[in-house]
Amino acid sequence: MLPQTLPVCPVRGSVIYPTMVMPIDAGRPISIRAIDEALARERVLLIVSQRDKEVESPKPSDLYEVGTACNILKMRKNPDGSVQVLVQAFARVRVKEWLNLGDHLEARGEVIPDEPGDPITVKALVREVKDRFQALLKEGKYLPPEVAQFVLNLEDPSQLADYIAFHMDFRLEDKQRVLETASVAERLKAVLVLLEGELALIETQRRIQQQVKEEIDRNQREYFLREQMKAIQRELHGEEGAEEVEEFRRKLEALDLPPGVRQEAERELNRFARMHPDSAEASVIRTYLDWIVNLPWNTRTEDNLDLERAKEILERDHYGLEKVKDRVLEFLAVRRLKAERAKRGEIPPDEVNKGPILLFVGPPGVGKTSIAKSIAEALGRRYVRVSLGGVRDESDIRGHRRTYIGAMPGRIIQGLRQAGTKNPVFLLDEVDKLGISYQGDPAAALLEVLDPAQNKEFVDHYLGVP
Repeated sequence: MLPQTLPVCPVRGSVIYPTMVMPIDAGRPISIRAIDEALARERVLLIVSQRDKEVESPKPSDLYEVGTACNILKMRKNPDGSVQVLVQAFARVRVKEWLNLGDHLEARGEVIPDEPGDPITVKALVREVKDRFQALLKEGKYLPPEVAQFVLNLEDPSQLADYIAFHMDFRLEDKQRVLETASVAERLKAVLVLLEGELALIETQRRIQQQVKEEIDRNQREYFLREQMKAIQRELHGEEGAEEVEEFRRKLEALDLPPGVRQEAERELNRFARMHPDSAEASVIRTYLDWIVNLPWNTRTEDNLDLERAKEILERDHYGLEKVKDRVLEFLAVRRLKAERAKRGEIPPDEVNKGPILLFVGPPGVGKTSIAKSIAEALGRRYVRVSLGGVRDESDIRGHRRTYIGAMPGRIIQGLRQAGTKNPVFLLDEVDKLGISYQGDPAAALLEVLDPAQNKEFVDHYLGVP
C-alpha cells in the first residue's frame, strides 16, 4: 500500500523502473528536503523525471505525471551538502494531485498495476525482443557482458521490457512512455519498435561510413594518379611544362565560367598536359588557353546613368550637334528607366541591356568618333574603337578557326580583351568602308554582332564558345 502522500524527488535525464535498485545523487534543496521527509515517515519516495533537465527548481508542470515509488535503503550525506541514497523501486505511480509545500513537492497518487495480456502474444514478443536485443549487441552496441547476460536471462516479460529500456540509449520521452504503459504486451511492442529504430540507425551509419570511405579512397586514388602524372610529365617535359599546366589550371578554377566554356577549356587543358610543350599543337592550345583565361568573363563596370553629368560631358566635348546630343540623352534616359524598372522587379534584368544600336552618319571630321568616346565617359565604361575600313574577310569579325596556322580571334574578342571588361562601349568605325572578297562578306558577319536579340550569344570561330 502507498502512503496517502509521497515526497517527490525530481530527477533529470533518467527514468527508474520497478524492481530496480539504484543509487540517486541529490544536490538540489528541493530533492534533499523530499528525501528527509521520506526518511522521517515510511521511507517511501516518489521519483519523477523532469520534462526539461535544464530547469533548476521544477514545478509540477515541469514533471511527468507518472513516476516510480521507491523504498529508501541507505542514505549518506556528503561534505558538500549533497546526499546519496540507495533506493529500490517497487511500483509505477500515476500522480492524481500535486502538493507544493514550498521547500519541496509532495503528491497523491495511485499504483498502476501490470496488465499481463495474451500469454502467447507476450511469449512471442519476448522472443522477438531478445532477438533484436542480441542483434543490437552484435552490431556493436556496448553493454558490460554481465549486464547483457542478466537482461537476456530475465524471464519476467515486464522486467525484460523495463531493463532493456533502462540500459539502451533511448530518448527520455521514449523511456518515459515505456514507464507509463500498463499493458505488458504494449510495453514489449514499444521496446521492440525502439530496438528496430536503433538497428536501422546503425545500418544507416554503416552505409554512410562506407560511402565516406569509398569517397576517401577514390579521392586518394585520384590524388596518387595525379601525382604520378605530374612526375611523368616532369620527366618528359621538365619542371616548366608541369608548372605551366598548373598555372593554367589555377587560372581556370579562379574564373566563374559558363558550364560549356569550362568543359571546352578543361578538355583542351587535358590535351595540353599530355603533349610535349615544344610541339606545334601544344603551341596552338597554349595560345587558345591564354585567350580563354585572359578574357574578362566576370569583370563588368557599373553604369553611371546620371543624365545631368552626361549632358555636361557632351556639352564640354562638342559644340552644336544638338539633335545628336538630344538623341544620345534620350538613349541614356531609356536605359535609366529600364534599370529602375528592373530594380523594382517589373522587368527581367536582361532586358536592361537590350536596345537599339546607335548609328552615327556624317562626313569625316564632324565628331562621330568623339561622340562615342563621350558616351563611354558618361556611362563610366571602357571605350573600344574597332576600325573596319578596308576589312574584306569575315574572319576579321568572327575570328579564324583554330585549324589554320596563325589563327586569332576576331576584332570583337580582341576588343573585349583590350578593354578588360565584358561591357565596354564598342565603336565600329568606318562601317561604310567594308569590302567584299572571295573570302566572304564581313557586312553579313556584322549582323550577329549588331542584332540585340542574338549578340549576347556571339560565337567567335577561334574560341568556339559563346
